[in-house]
Amino acid sequence: MRNTIRTLDQHKQDRRPITCLTAYDASFARLLDAADIDLILVGDSLGMVVQGHDTTLPVTIEHMVYHTAAVARSTHRVMLMADLPFLGDRDIGTGLDQGGALMRAGAQMVKVECHGEHIELVRRMVGAGIPVCAHLGLTPQAVHRFGGFRVQGREAAAAERMQADARALEAAGAQCLLLESIPEALAIQITGAAGVPVIGIGASPECDGQVLVLQDILGLTPKPPRFAQDFMTGSDSLAGAIGAYAEAVRNRRFPVSTVHTFG
Repeated sequence: MRNTIRTLDQHKQDRRPITCLTAYDASFARLLDAADIDLILVGDSLGMVVQGHDTTLPVTIEHMVYHTAAVARSTHRVMLMADLPFLGDRDIGTGLDQGGALMRAGAQMVKVECHGEHIELVRRMVGAGIPVCAHLGLTPQAVHRFGGFRVQGREAAAAERMQADARALEAAGAQCLLLESIPEALAIQITGAAGVPVIGIGASPECDGQVLVLQDILGLTPKPPRFAQDFMTGSDSLAGAIGAYAEAVRNRRFPVSTVHTFG
C-alpha cells in the first residue's frame, strides 16, 4: 500500500522523522521504493543535477510531468510529491492547470515555493483536490531575487514574516511545509507551531522530517551544499547509502546542528 499524507501526519504525531529524497527516473525510484524511504520528491532540482543548468529556472511543466510519470510508474509504496516549476504560480489558473497535470502524472502532492502572496493560490489548489506542500525559506526559483543561494530569515522582520506566512499557508490548506536554509531556531519555532508535518533541508534536526537531493547523498555533486552529507562513504552499494541516510534521519543523527544547519 502506498504512503499518503495520513502516513506523514502519523509520523508527526509519533515523533518519527519522515525520510524524503529526490528521484527523477525509474531506476533510482525503484531503489527508493525498495528502501525504507517515506516520500520521494520529484524536484525541479532536476534542472541542475540531470540537465546541467546552474539553476532550476529552465525546468518546464513538460519536464516535470515526464519525470513524475517515470517515477510513479516505478514505485508502489513510497508517497510522491512533485514541484510546481518556475512561473507555474504566476496566476491561479496556471497553478491549477499545472498542479492538475502533475497529479495526473502520478503525484500525490504538489510542492509550491511560497510566500504570503501565494495564500489564495494554495487555497484554490487545495479546494480543487491538489494537496500542497508550501516551501518557505530559500526558494531556488527566486535565486536571482535573493542574489544567490543565501540563507533566509536571519533578520528579525524576515523571521516574523516567515512565521506569519507559515501560519497563513497552513490555514489556507497546505498539508505540509518545507523549510530550506533558514536559521535553526526559526525552524524549531515554525515546526513547533505547525499542525502539519514540517520537512527540513538545512533547517533543524527538530523538523518532522528531512529531505536531500539524492545525488548529494551519493557523492555525485562536485560542490555539495553545507547541509548535505555523502552517505556513500562507508557504504558498499547505492542501496546501502540510501539505507544509511534513512537510518541516520530516523535516529536523529542527521542533520547535525553544528555541521548542517545555520545560526
